[in-house]
Amino acid sequence: MSTPPGGNAAQPTTVLAILQARVSSSRLPGKVLKPILGRPMLLHQLDRVRRARSLDALVVATSTDPSDDAIEALCASAGVRCFRGSFNDVLDRFYQAALLFRPNLIVRLLGDCPLVDPDLIDRVVAFQKIGHFDLAGAAMTTFPDGLDLDVLPFAMLEQAWRHAVRPSDREHVSLFITRQPERFRVGLYANDVDLSHLRWTVDEPEDFELVRRIYEALYPLNPSFTTKDVLDLLAARPELSELNRRFRRNEGLERSLARDPKED
Repeated sequence: MSTPPGGNAAQPTTVLAILQARVSSSRLPGKVLKPILGRPMLLHQLDRVRRARSLDALVVATSTDPSDDAIEALCASAGVRCFRGSFNDVLDRFYQAALLFRPNLIVRLLGDCPLVDPDLIDRVVAFQKIGHFDLAGAAMTTFPDGLDLDVLPFAMLEQAWRHAVRPSDREHVSLFITRQPERFRVGLYANDVDLSHLRWTVDEPEDFELVRRIYEALYPLNPSFTTKDVLDLLAARPELSELNRRFRRNEGLERSLARDPKED
């Protein structure tokens, strides 16, 4: 397990980004390490996350499974902290990673989102600071699938960690909060334009092909390309969005919910 400099002592971090990533994947094994322009996909994503100005620290949360040794090695080579925890209990993995820092706010990121928008991270963090929500998230009814992020106070993560019991709540960090709107105050940061029909996450080979082509078109000209650059490219080359249009949003979440014990 990797820890911040100074061992286990809590650090004075205000905003901590935790990016969950594993090598294992049922639909596209090893996707986070697949090369794009000669660099692992995860490394491209980390570069984008680190451009967010609102973050004080970043840690990759992976599992203790030997298959994820490669992620720890990649993080070490990139100068990014890595925490290793439970394989299946992602909520516990997140909480234990956050416990090393005890930040005021946590930004939850997913390792299958290589087009993550650093400006959107900053906007949702600011939205959370103004609204003091139990959880603030980019409204996925208005943003492309693949710009997913949540921002929540450490105390709320701890509450979820203590009380969540459903398997789906342990697998999906923020689900315990978002599924209880009558109990928790959730703020959704909406985009001006509905872009929810766009799929930029990487779960299937076709998803990776789309992202690879986007990077090949934009990265050589500007490694810091923006969401607007991606939208302009897709407007000029609409055939790209057809590569993965047949896949539904949140299929992984649907399977996770289906595995929950049935309530009487």
